[in-house]
Amino acid sequence: MSNVDRATLHLNRKISEREHNQTVSFDDFLKILALRPASVVRNVFQTFHDMIRTYVGEGRDEYPDDPESINYVDFDCRNLFVNDTDRPFFADRLFANRLINHVDAMKGSARQNKIYIFEGPPGSGKSTFLNNLLLKFEEYANSEAGTRHEVVWRLDRRVLAQINETQLSSFVDRLTNLLDEYELGQAELAEMKGSLHRNGDFVEIPCPSHDNPLLLIPKRDRRLFFDDLFKNDEFKWKLFTDKEYEWVFRETPCTVCSSIFNALIQRLPNSRDIYQMIHARPYRFNRRLGEGITVFNPGDKPMKQNVITNEQLQRKIDILLGDSNAVKYLYSSFAKTNNGIYALMDVKSHNAERLLELHNIISEGIHKVEDVEENVKSLFIALMNPEDEKTIEGFQSFTDRIEFINIPYVMDLNTEVEIYRNIFGKHIDESFIPRVLHNFARTIISSRMDTHSEALLEWIGDPAKYRQYCDENLQLLKMEIYAGHIPAWLSEEDRKRLTAKRRRRIIDESEHEGVTGFSGRDSIKIFSEFYGTYARKDRLISMSSLNTFFTKWLGDLKEMLPEGFLDSLLGNYNYSVLQEVKESLYYYNEEQITRDLLNYMFAVNFETGSVAVCRFTGEKLEISEDFLRAIEGRLLGISIDESARNTFRRETQKEYASRTLTQEILAEGIAPRETALFQSLHERYVHNLKEKVLEPFLDNDNFRRAIKDFDTEVFKTYDKRIRDDVSFLINNLCGAKYHYTKQSAKEVCVYVIDNDLARRFKS
Repeated sequence: MSNVDRATLHLNRKISEREHNQTVSFDDFLKILALRPASVVRNVFQTFHDMIRTYVGEGRDEYPDDPESINYVDFDCRNLFVNDTDRPFFADRLFANRLINHVDAMKGSARQNKIYIFEGPPGSGKSTFLNNLLLKFEEYANSEAGTRHEVVWRLDRRVLAQINETQLSSFVDRLTNLLDEYELGQAELAEMKGSLHRNGDFVEIPCPSHDNPLLLIPKRDRRLFFDDLFKNDEFKWKLFTDKEYEWVFRETPCTVCSSIFNALIQRLPNSRDIYQMIHARPYRFNRRLGEGITVFNPGDKPMKQNVITNEQLQRKIDILLGDSNAVKYLYSSFAKTNNGIYALMDVKSHNAERLLELHNIISEGIHKVEDVEENVKSLFIALMNPEDEKTIEGFQSFTDRIEFINIPYVMDLNTEVEIYRNIFGKHIDESFIPRVLHNFARTIISSRMDTHSEALLEWIGDPAKYRQYCDENLQLLKMEIYAGHIPAWLSEEDRKRLTAKRRRRIIDESEHEGVTGFSGRDSIKIFSEFYGTYARKDRLISMSSLNTFFTKWLGDLKEMLPEGFLDSLLGNYNYSVLQEVKESLYYYNEEQITRDLLNYMFAVNFETGSVAVCRFTGEKLEISEDFLRAIEGRLLGISIDESARNTFRRETQKEYASRTLTQEILAEGIAPRETALFQSLHERYVHNLKEKVLEPFLDNDNFRRAIKDFDTEVFKTYDKRIRDDVSFLINNLCGAKYHYTKQSAKEVCVYVIDNDLARRFKS
């Protein structure tokens, strides 16, 4: 066999395996249903939900044990919108949560008689979003996991021959006269009659509305039928009780299928013969052919005649059933997307007319085709710019059927950075000192945010208390919350006051943001100019470069930014890199810290002046005020006032007595160092130790010079203690936690020392 023959053979086999006609009898369909009921009993809304959840997954919550969680999680949407697409769409955290919430609600029947309009400003990526969404839906719906079945009738001549011959001759005579009107020649008529009388011949009639075969079970018989078919398990319970399955018992088959069923039941004595002519095949989706998915652009002109038929198939039906009026194989373009997706790319021009045409279809689920009513249960999606809302003004009954889903400019800084990496390459990170690239994204996003936040002001009160780390409008704080992060610089009191209700109010404010400021196209253009100006092989892009670009290089850009934002961004950066340097320089004796904390947890239960042996460490403790104050100084800081110190001591004792000892240690058998109280105290202790870690090095010129000489021959000439400290610091910054390079680590350490950040942020 030649290589050509071998390649052709393999190709044919692959195509045959993939495209093999999978039409099955109704009985075989029921066997598939019994084996995989959850995947077979699905309408388009359930399938759309399953598709989204398959590609996106469950998402990640950074604070899973937070009692004030609002389930605002990090969804990975790359498989849905980025991977294997021509133009990736990057869904930020806000939009991803918004989309998932709507999709989960869409699965229930209460949200199905609606049109879902994704509204956003120009440049927000709406068209890319919809194209990628439909691409993945088509891919999923045609896969094994997403397969749904549709009705295919196979009208068998041998069964239909049971009709009285005299009656049949009469029908054929009437048919002859009818066919004359279509100018069908006698030769063609004879050929058609002959073909229908060949042994084993049948006429295949696909359901034009892609009905699920289950709908051909009479409505009044479905509950009993399913009760007999399914065993008593979780699916059967959901089928009979959940709203998402109401359609199974409520919907009726299309007019064509109903007509065929009624015509057959009048002619055949046994309904079993009818169901043997009902077959099922996978519902194949093809956007380009308008099968299952239809997309209209504003410039697409309406069809002059929105009535579709098949004259040849109609004649065959008439001959088989002996009555030209029994079944009208007649449908509209809406039938082609029944149980599929009907999408309008932008509500302008002809699409505005199409949107208004959907009014009755959406509310009633019915479309009139000549004198026939056609079922339409599709997922209707449209894209709209905010200024185009005037199209539906004055149609209150229609607006009640519209579900708006905002798709604004990106508001999540991590997603904004991902866009830059995708367009310019992941190597751009190598040109920036860590945090600077993300600060560019923060600068862009600040132009898209409101400068006044009722939710943040109600929570924080006076923004001035965070002026060292945050802007006066609290935009930097809101950006962190939008990204799913609670900043470390928040006070413990404000952390406790961040209730689920407050967090939800903050997230809800995003619904009104992202419609002004730098668009997606603007931000890419600005970043291109910024990167092209400052990227150098011998120099990393710093905060100084970012500030110069927005204030001097392209000064007009600053007018788009909130007043004072760049200064606050620099303050936030200074605080953040200071914490990173402290964390990386910090040595600690974990054994000593553990002993101190276990002794303190035990000692707060005794009066001062007591002597007791700690049950956790075995040490004999003289419980004096000085003993307690020494540990509290490391937990709270030296400058804490007496009242706050006593309050902290009382709360610690109460927590230890009511929960730590009685519930966790004695009842649940949790080790003392694994208890919630110990963990909380440990975090405080380590934090306060880190605050002082830089003090020995602030005025040490050798330390600064050693940092600059690190990784050179000169570095070997420094004192061993300095070499050890500098090596420990640089290696930690370059580790997995902070991702600095040696060059950027050296630069940021010198930056922290030269700008005296440790003293500027000293509490």
